[in-house]
Amino acid sequence: MKQTMTQESPDALPEPVSFWQAFAFWLKLGFISFGGPAGQISIMHQELVENRRWISERRFLHALNYCMVLPGPEAQQLATYIGWLMHRTWGGIVAGVLFVLPSLLLLIILSWVYIAFGDMPVVTGLFYGIKPAVTAIVLQAAHRIGSRAIKNNWLWGIAAASFIAVFAANIPFPIIVAAAALIGYVGGRIAPDIFKVGGGHGKADKTFGVALIDDNTPTPEHATFRWIRLLKVIVTGAVLWAVPMGLLHTIYGWDHTLTQMGWFFTKAALLTFGGAYAVLPYVYQGAVSHYNWLTPTQMIDGLALGETTPGPLIMIVAFVGFMGGYIKAVFGPDALFLGGVVAACLVTWFTFLPSFLFILAGGPLVESTHDDLKFTAPLTAITAAVVGVILNLALFFGYHVLWPEGFTGTFDWVSALIVAGAAIALFRYKRNVIHVIAACAIIGLILKTLIL
Repeated sequence: MKQTMTQESPDALPEPVSFWQAFAFWLKLGFISFGGPAGQISIMHQELVENRRWISERRFLHALNYCMVLPGPEAQQLATYIGWLMHRTWGGIVAGVLFVLPSLLLLIILSWVYIAFGDMPVVTGLFYGIKPAVTAIVLQAAHRIGSRAIKNNWLWGIAAASFIAVFAANIPFPIIVAAAALIGYVGGRIAPDIFKVGGGHGKADKTFGVALIDDNTPTPEHATFRWIRLLKVIVTGAVLWAVPMGLLHTIYGWDHTLTQMGWFFTKAALLTFGGAYAVLPYVYQGAVSHYNWLTPTQMIDGLALGETTPGPLIMIVAFVGFMGGYIKAVFGPDALFLGGVVAACLVTWFTFLPSFLFILAGGPLVESTHDDLKFTAPLTAITAAVVGVILNLALFFGYHVLWPEGFTGTFDWVSALIVAGAAIALFRYKRNVIHVIAACAIIGLILKTLIL
């Protein structure tokens, strides 16, 4: 009833939202946040800006612009930001945790089902159809990011150089990101017109009525910048990272799987510019090639599971952690499931901790000014480089899907047809990712159980 009155009276100020009312919404969001960052941000905009009017369009986009220039999942960071702005630190923590928690629990269950029953004909058939769909989805991600961010030949050159660097020279992803950021920083000063595209979501030009946090609403006291608050956040974050990392090192040693997972995913958390697809090549380089926590095929299957669960796509790290903890038997052969669960939770902690710190530390700085942020040139260059890296990832997936036994083996023309069909559905008919995965899974199941 209250929601109806809010929608019918756009000039009336919505009633204040209690912490527990917000808690209920963030919990609901955690279970319905399908569709990747674009879908998740769209859901939040519709619910928080249009329907509930908790925050105005302009303030929503201002927060989103900040989240876009941060490493990490922007949708989860946006939820954390709005929760923090409305209900202080605990509001931000609750919003961010509930955005991730349902996905973590689902992926732990699915990871166990995958590793326990993955050889069953039904499961094999489902993944036979899903893997080609994932290849098409990654191609679409490269196209979507490229069409939005690459607007001139210089940026195309950065994308091409990035592709060559990772495909031919196998240069680590952090080096590619650092080089692109440097090019963007220098280029933004020398030729700003080349690097002025991308990085933001523009200005607000719509209004949906008076909002609780409106364009001219004063910044709440807890969101004003103070050096002592910034220092507290930094010290708290350092402790929250150092204590578990120190315990892992003390108990197990530096070379233990759990310790290396903590260190590796800390670095990954700081390199996720451009979204989850951007960091997947880095995760692959480490988790598959270097540490052997899982196989290339399992990595593709994990991405498929990540696409079919709510929450940020970077939650695939939970699958990687579970597989690594299970396969490496971190707690011994009699506690494989426990090892997988602990590893999944551990990598989730180290992956998302920086996201909370960026919001709680940087939010007051952002609230102190509503002008546009000045990080678009490095971000634009990084995004262009990300396109090349994602294209390499698509080729990697395509190779393992179409030549499952290597180039010396047989070409899987059935998988090729599924890739083509999924690509047509995504590019030509703009079908939902979940629908495409579901359709391809059914096709794979039918082909594997009845025909092939």
